[in-house]
Formats: sequence, C-alpha cells, structure tokens
Amino acid sequence: MLTPKVAIIGAGPAGLSAAKKLAGRSGGEVLVVDREKEAGGIPRHADHLGYGIRDRKRFMSGPAYARALVAEARNAGATIMTRTMVTGWADDKTLVATTPHGRVLIRPEVFCFATGARERPRTARMIPGTRPDGILTTGQLQNRVHLNHDAVGTKAVVVGAELVSWSAVMTLAESGCRTIALVSEYDKPESYGLFTGPGQLWFRTRVTRNAKVVRIHGKERVSGVEIEHTTSGSREIIECDTVVFTGSWIPDNELLRMAGVTLDPASRSPVVDAVGATSKPGIFAVGNLNHPVETADVVALEGENVADRILEHLRGTSSPMEAVAITVDDPIAWISPSTYTPRGPRPARGRFVAWVDRLITRPIVTVRQGGRVVASKRLWWPAAPGRAFRIPSSLLQNVDPTGGDVRISIG
Repeated sequence: MLTPKVAIIGAGPAGLSAAKKLAGRSGGEVLVVDREKEAGGIPRHADHLGYGIRDRKRFMSGPAYARALVAEARNAGATIMTRTMVTGWADDKTLVATTPHGRVLIRPEVFCFATGARERPRTARMIPGTRPDGILTTGQLQNRVHLNHDAVGTKAVVVGAELVSWSAVMTLAESGCRTIALVSEYDKPESYGLFTGPGQLWFRTRVTRNAKVVRIHGKERVSGVEIEHTTSGSREIIECDTVVFTGSWIPDNELLRMAGVTLDPASRSPVVDAVGATSKPGIFAVGNLNHPVETADVVALEGENVADRILEHLRGTSSPMEAVAITVDDPIAWISPSTYTPRGPRPARGRFVAWVDRLITRPIVTVRQGGRVVASKRLWWPAAPGRAFRIPSSLLQNVDPTGGDVRISIG
C-alpha cells in the first residue's frame, strides 16, 4: 500500500501545478498518478502554440508547456506514476489502481482529483448512420497525429466551432488533411472572432452556422456527412473522409461519483467551494473536472490555488466557514464554484467560471440574495456558448453569509 501525504489523480496542468506547490511543503510525499504513459495532460498532445500565456507569461507549444510542468513538479520533489489507472475505491479512504506491475492501494491523507473532462463522441450524441472508419474526437485525432504520427484522411468536417475545434483544424492541417467545413449549431461561432475570421482564410475552410450533423455516410470509410440547416430545415451532404467531433464536454467524474461526492446536476462536475473543497472532507477537485472546460494556463493557476487550501487542511489551520449555494438563471447553464463563502478565500484569479447557452454580446450580470439585488454590472466581454464566461467574484463581496442562496442572472 502506498501512503503519501497527498495523492493527486491526473497529471495535467492543474494536477502538476498543485503538485509543484505541495511538494516539499506538505510534510510528506506528494504522489501524482496518471493513466497515460507520460505526464503532461492534453497539452502533450496539442503540438501548436497558445500555451503558458497567463501562468508563465510566455507563448509556448503544448508539448513544451507539458515538459516544463512535469520537470518543475519533479524538481520540487513530487513522485509521478504514469501508466497507472485508478479504477475504484477499496474503502472511503483508499483508492485502487492498476499499474503494469499489478494492482496497488493508495491511502493518502488528502485526495486531489484533477481528472479533467472529455468530449462526447458520436455515440453519445446519438447521430445515426453507418459506422465507418474516420470518426474521431479532438483527443483521438491529436493522439494519432502528434503521438503516433499517423495519417487521418484528406478531407474533414469538424463538428463544432469553438476554440478546441480550431485546435483540431490545425492538427488536421499538420497531417495533410484539409478541413472542408466547421459545423456549428449556433448563429455565431463559439470561438473568438480573432480565430474565426482569419482561420477561415488561412485554412481555406468555412463555418456553417445554424446547422447540425444528422447522419454519417460511408461503408468502410466515411464518405460524407449530412447536415440540416436549422433555420430553413433544408439538408445537404458534405463529402469528406474524416469527421472530428469537438467540444460538448463532460467531466471525468466517475471516481468522485463512486465516493458519494455531491455533483452539480447541470455540469455533472463536483460541487466545490472557491478553493476546490468538495462535499467530502479531505477530497479536493481542481481544473476542468470542475468546469468543462477552461484553458490550460487557467487551470494551472487553479492548481496553485487549491494547493494553498490543501496545505491549510494538512496543518489543521483551515476552519469551516458558513457557505451559501449559488444558483443561476437561463441562459447560464452552470457556474463554478457553485458555493461561496463570503468571508473565505476568493476563487483562482478572482473569477467564477460559467457556461451559457446563447450569445449575449454585452451582458449585465445581476447578483440577488433574498429578493434584493446585491450587485449588478455590465461586463465588457461577451457571454458566448462554447467557451468559458468569467464572472468577477467581487460582485459577490456584499453577500450575507446568513442570507440564503445567491442567484446570478445575465441579460
């Protein structure tokens, strides 16, 4: 049995950043376990620029960013076990993991889950049609191209038009596959205009809006996708040999669900406070497990934030504070953290992360408690589907800890 002081499940940016800060300061071993053969998380698969901007003040490629995080965690004294799949719980304080050398039990004082999120594949989206080769998610695509150096096709349709969708387009281009179209169900593309306009020109592609994929055609290999234009009801077939499903995230919450941790019914993420504490004492959660999804540099900063709270927990210096639940109104689908402690620490970067179902270009955020307006402010950034909408935690600074639930709306 392994008995580290802290066990971190997931060796992506959030988990590694937490490990770096905890190692050497926790009074014992910090163990990071990950199912992949190398640590680093999703950035290891994404061989393009755009990483490290907020946390490292540098513009880095995904693999370089991952290598830096791994090196810093190891240099700080953390132990990293790869090819280690956590499969369940032996009891409420002991995890069961499978390694190349057999099963192992892990019983730390504190658990920190940084398992991230995954994209829903074609089956989970219930898209009918045949089952040919050439159907991928972004993660599968980048694994094939950047890690295995495999070819994936010549003409692709990308389902979605958010940031990760353009990451898929870049990966397809690197493999010699042209993206014919990105198909978005929204009337405005989910990603920033900085990507959408120049991206269509650079990659010689188009974003088809107000459309959805309704069928996949092909026998042994994809031959095309059938899309429906939702405003007119008309349909067309786009010829392609590759389909990449992007976005539509779901958190990797299975282990927390097995442990009886309270989950948010909308996001399916754990209900956490501003520093990642779940409903179970001694179990913390961080990163895109809590809010599918944010960028790698943002979740790395969250890893540092949760490490501070874990250190307090280990030292016995953290004390329970009165928290209030946060609820949301349409078009906000969910918010994280979903509990707030008025006299407690702020979320990482002083921001709540929310997800919306429709575009509001100049949103006014209103915070209410007990029928009164606590704060109302117009934000200068849009609330857009397919990407995180960040709400300043300062809007909740006048919340009464005894005043009941807080409700947040935008308009």
